[in-house]
Amino acid sequence: METTATAPGPQMPGSWRSRIDVVWIGDGHAQPDPVAMARSSSPEQAAARLQAIHRQRAQDTAEEAELILTMAGARPADADPQPGTPGARKGDWSGNSRGDGISEFFTAELATVLNLGRTTAAKKLDHALTWQKKLPGTFAALRAGDLDERRAQTLAEVLIHTTAAVAGQVEDALLSEASDLSVYRLKDRATELMVQLDAEAADVRREEAEKAADVHVYPNATDGRSTLAADLPTDEAVECYDIVDQLAKMLKADGDPRRIGALRAHVLSLLIRRPGDHGLPPVTANLTVTADLDGLAGISSRPGEVNGLPITAAHVRELLARVSALGLTPPEGGTLTFAITGPDGQLLATLTPTDLDRLARRGCLAHPDRECSCPIAGPPPETAAYEPTDRQRAFSTTRDRRCRFPNCGQRVGWADLDHVVPAACGGATDCANLCCLCRSHHRLKTFAPGWRFTMTPDGVLQVTTPSGVTRTTRPPGMRPPPAPEPEPPPDDDPPPF
Repeated sequence: METTATAPGPQMPGSWRSRIDVVWIGDGHAQPDPVAMARSSSPEQAAARLQAIHRQRAQDTAEEAELILTMAGARPADADPQPGTPGARKGDWSGNSRGDGISEFFTAELATVLNLGRTTAAKKLDHALTWQKKLPGTFAALRAGDLDERRAQTLAEVLIHTTAAVAGQVEDALLSEASDLSVYRLKDRATELMVQLDAEAADVRREEAEKAADVHVYPNATDGRSTLAADLPTDEAVECYDIVDQLAKMLKADGDPRRIGALRAHVLSLLIRRPGDHGLPPVTANLTVTADLDGLAGISSRPGEVNGLPITAAHVRELLARVSALGLTPPEGGTLTFAITGPDGQLLATLTPTDLDRLARRGCLAHPDRECSCPIAGPPPETAAYEPTDRQRAFSTTRDRRCRFPNCGQRVGWADLDHVVPAACGGATDCANLCCLCRSHHRLKTFAPGWRFTMTPDGVLQVTTPSGVTRTTRPPGMRPPPAPEPEPPPDDDPPPF
């Protein structure tokens, strides 16, 4: 999902202005090329410059934290929906509830302003709050550039759940030598001291880690594979690996020629996907295949020239022939959906195998005896009801794939289908006005003050924060519009000659 942003033009306070060094050369007032300067530096000059950059990065991190705290202070929790009122938080599967007096929606605003994921933004806020409330010496060293950001973050992450008094004792013991310790050694020392001074905080850390446990998929776009990672207690993780390893070695002993690593991956996949005696209900897969209309039509045009090309009977017959040739069938107990896209990746229609077969047999009702360019498939029509139809839901979730809020990766299975313009304000129940939002961002859109959401008919969504930053997200399969052609250079000798 591509994201772009606009923001109000920044004003530069005097305190910032004093930190910008401008080098004037000769009469041209030209700034030097930093790349050229770096390449022409001696090793000693390069080392000194690297240290200066490292120091400046620490100071920038401290300034960023101050700005985050300033924004957070303007977003109090008492402006959120209160318990017992519409929109109030009922529970939090992700464990993100806070008790710091800051609006639950602020993390989403910070993530949008910085163009980050919500988890990363929340971590920045946690660091800033911990430095401010529990580690003032660390914060001061960061501001001065005497302690780098990673070590300051490490202290904050270890001491976030302890009291300010205990954090202060650990800081007093370690801050003077923190820069001389490796990050890992600093973490170990801080943890040892914290456990000695506050065993309860160590228990809280374990409980928080258990709450935050999850399973993640990290796709690799270059080879069609992905990494599946699970956060487990160490004893469970070791036991799981041992079971997978033993089964893989059994396959190897039986003569399977694959490498042992590939067999472990195969065994893990089988254990998860194959039904077994685990007391859980069976789970089925739903497969979506994307077919580019350009390829079905056998045409070659620049993007934008054939946007909105109708899906004709010839297209449907060609797709059906390819499906038959490939032997594509729905997964056992699941579904198979075909997403037909235009030249720019815009979703034009979603069809099931039954739809394909029916449309291929029926063809164009107006021209049953000849080929034509009449459309026989497209987006589902608008409905007068508030609830989307099944076809609208299939089209919109296939188009969006995930929550459409900037940098949110929540899959559509956990997302609501929301009216961008609310139905109460005249918004239609139409795919051009429906988009997928996870429950958290759906609540933000509905109940958080100052946010603005707009969407174009092809699904391009714009989200504007209360602080005036706008992010634009396109459906994941949709390509951005082509860059404008460069203007021809002006004539060297314009008329009259």
